[in-house]
Parts: sequence; structure tokens; C-alpha cells
Amino acid sequence: QVQLVESGGGLVQAGGSLRLSCAASGRTFNSLNMAWFRQAPGKEREFVAVGNRSGGYTYYADSVKGRFTVSRDNAKNTVYLQMNSLKPEDTAVYYCAADPKITMQTMTLSEEYDYWGQGTQVTVSS
Repeated sequence: QVQLVESGGGLVQAGGSLRLSCAASGRTFNSLNMAWFRQAPGKEREFVAVGNRSGGYTYYADSVKGRFTVSRDNAKNTVYLQMNSLKPEDTAVYYCAADPKITMQTMTLSEEYDYWGQGTQVTVSS
């Protein structure tokens, strides 16, 4: 079993930055592919970014490419999402997700991830 705890959300003005953290426990961290999803009110959960076990491969949704960066520190069992140039449409609850067995074909699909955090709210004001 894997436990994921997100932190770092908050209220920020448009154009600002936030860094989300997700601390993992319960399983060898470097066996897990780590992703971020988000869900805005009234909308379905959507993929944001993913990094593979080593952090050597990352992939982003088009809507955040060039603004968000996913990284991980395997020594701290933590994955990060650095969010720059935030826009009001980035407002959502952000979730950390983990799974050891996703592939390039499944990495953007929320149903493929077995482990989820509780979410952290990000609000971007205009």
C-alpha cells in the first residue's frame, strides 16, 4: 500500500507561482511512476503531468506545457509540481497519483493509477 500526502496549494494571483509537493510512503519510491491530475468544479479530473521512476522522462498536458515542471527527489520520497505563470483556469484541486506499472499508452489515464492523495486546492485569482 502507498500513502500520498500533497501540500503547497493556496491562493495566488494570475501570473504567480506555486510549488506543490507530494510525499509518498509505504513502498519503495523509486518503483513508482508519479503523476499530477487536477479537477475543477463541475469538470472531470484531468491529467496534468507525469514523471517516470527515475525522473528522466516527463510528459505534460498541452495546457500546462512550458509553465509547469514535474520533478522528484527519490532521497526524500517526494515529487514536486512547480507551477509558473498561473492562470485563473488553473484553479482546481490538484491530486498526486502513483503507480508502478503505467506505460506511455496509459500514463495520462486516471483509472490506471492505483494510489491517490487527498488533493490540495489551488486558486488563481484574476
